[in-house]
Amino acid sequence: MSRTLASSPEARLRHIHLLLAREPGHPDGSSREGYELIAPLDAEGHLDETAWRSLKDKCRVKRFAEQEADQIGHIVRKPGGHWAFHYDIHGSIENDETGYRLASHRFVPGEYVSIKERDGELKTFRVAAVLELE
Repeated sequence: MSRTLASSPEARLRHIHLLLAREPGHPDGSSREGYELIAPLDAEGHLDETAWRSLKDKCRVKRFAEQEADQIGHIVRKPGGHWAFHYDIHGSIENDETGYRLASHRFVPGEYVSIKERDGELKTFRVAAVLELE
């Protein structure tokens, strides 16, 4: 679903902090595994596809996990309109991590989003913070 573009897309870029939600092995979730995103959001907190098109180079992702090197990449749209995270280190798009229905989820503190990681496992993350970029 496309979102409308405000007059100043840069003013709408946000730093989004996702933390692993409760799951087996992590009954309280984990602050040591998650994602940091730089992405444009609309007024309701949805990813703004129209703004993303003009800001692709600024839309970044960092995946962090305990005892693993951080992975840095870009937020991309895959065929079929799915949002995904592409890490250059992994090469082909088959290795991208795909968000589950990210176009319809809101990125506001306390909400949850799911991401299918490279190993095929679907994990749920809590939106811990959404900050304006200066």
